Amino acid sequence: MLYVFFPIWQGVFGLSFAEVGFLKTLFSGTMALFQIPAGMLANRVGEFKLLLIGTVMTSFAVIFYGLGTTPILLGCLLVIGGFGSSVQHPLSSSLISSAYQENRKRRIALSTYNVSGDFGKLLLPSAAAFLITQFDWQTACHILGIFGVIITIFLYFTSKTHYLGKLSTTGEDTEVSPKGGQFIGWNGNQLFWVLSTIGVFDSATRMGFLMFFPFLLQGKGADITLVGLALTLVFAGGATGKFVCGVLATRLGALRTIITTESLTALCIYGIIILPLYGALVLAPLLGLALNGTSSVLYGSVPELVSVNHQKQAFAIFYTATIGAGSISPFLYGIISDAIGLKATVMIIAVVVLLTIPLTLPLRKKLAD
Repeated sequence: MLYVFFPIWQGVFGLSFAEVGFLKTLFSGTMALFQIPAGMLANRVGEFKLLLIGTVMTSFAVIFYGLGTTPILLGCLLVIGGFGSSVQHPLSSSLISSAYQENRKRRIALSTYNVSGDFGKLLLPSAAAFLITQFDWQTACHILGIFGVIITIFLYFTSKTHYLGKLSTTGEDTEVSPKGGQFIGWNGNQLFWVLSTIGVFDSATRMGFLMFFPFLLQGKGADITLVGLALTLVFAGGATGKFVCGVLATRLGALRTIITTESLTALCIYGIIILPLYGALVLAPLLGLALNGTSSVLYGSVPELVSVNHQKQAFAIFYTATIGAGSISPFLYGIISDAIGLKATVMIIAVVVLLTIPLTLPLRKKLAD
């Protein structure tokens, strides 16, 4: 829902595109930075317990966004929110990878998990836009943050017997940790690092474009309600794409699926630029499908490229690299946009995503079938 607030914060605080991008970098950068420490902390605290703590922390940060009277205070709150969110990806993926050992079932399970996160992305932008039109952006933050706290309390009381009592005492949360704290080096893990590089370009494209998407729509005459609707359509397509592409990779092959989705992403971004407002809205679900679908294929391939003992560490490194790239790209693209203009920058983003295609060549033997 941050993407709904960015245009508002730009107007309220008089921010440039680079400064708006830096706000996104603070949140995503903190989230990326603490992925690996979160995995280490989970060995002591327990994975599910840490997931609950992180969600509460993020929810309280959202509540206090509405009290951010200056960009500096807002930036500090975004750091807190990013810290709370850092636990989500590596711990959840590790739990699921431990539960499904067969490649096809694990890939589908990870895709299903990936889709579950998009339900929030599907609902919260439109909910935020609606609450802003009814009240103001500060009240919207308060309401949505409180909703997050309530949901976390509900999860605690409905799941504590199974997860907090079982996983934290049986040692299941540490069984896939690297023995002896070994680091995943280059030798023997080249394909994992190539896959992570593809993920870096893919994430940089996704986060960079999504920051500019509301501004492109505003330039076509969209109000806050239409911006919220467009983001909902993108994330609806993304939720569909994450599941469909994850399953498709088991049939078409991961490599072919990655090439197809990245090519479609570039075409859709170009279409969003040249089409009028309602044409862009029609294209939004397809854009979301391509833009987000690749991620399921990429991180669903991580367990196939590393040993079982390295899976938790591999997920933490993969998410650190990809989310880190996604956190830096809005700031860098914001600087470029301030210099050469919005549409020219988005065209560059469409070109950058195509760089992933030649990077798939080293993976052709391992992931082609």
